[in-house]
Amino acid sequence: MKIGTDITVVSRIEKSFNKFGKKFLDRFLHESEQNLSKKIESIAGYWASKEAIAKALGCGIGAELSFLDIIIYKDAKNAPHFKLSPKAQEHHKIKSSSLSIAHDGGFAIAVVVLVV
Repeated sequence: MKIGTDITVVSRIEKSFNKFGKKFLDRFLHESEQNLSKKIESIAGYWASKEAIAKALGCGIGAELSFLDIIIYKDAKNAPHFKLSPKAQEHHKIKSSSLSIAHDGGFAIAVVVLVV
């Protein structure tokens, strides 16, 4: 089992979004994720989630695993889940996972638990 966590200051994400707009979002969110993210807090939560997933996988965001190799989606009950791109799946075998995202007080936090 592996665990990853990340906390992000929402205003930092908001500042980048205000400066670069959709170009900023395209750098780390798939179109489907952008469609789910209507508030800046949600966008910050997705950032924290992808960082937490990369930490749990032990590689961080970089050459081995990019932001766009991680796709976050929601189930029928609005609970977050993720899948990896086919390229990333070749390097990282995950049997099961759990993802939790929260935001409050100007922060977004994500925790992921992986069974590998």
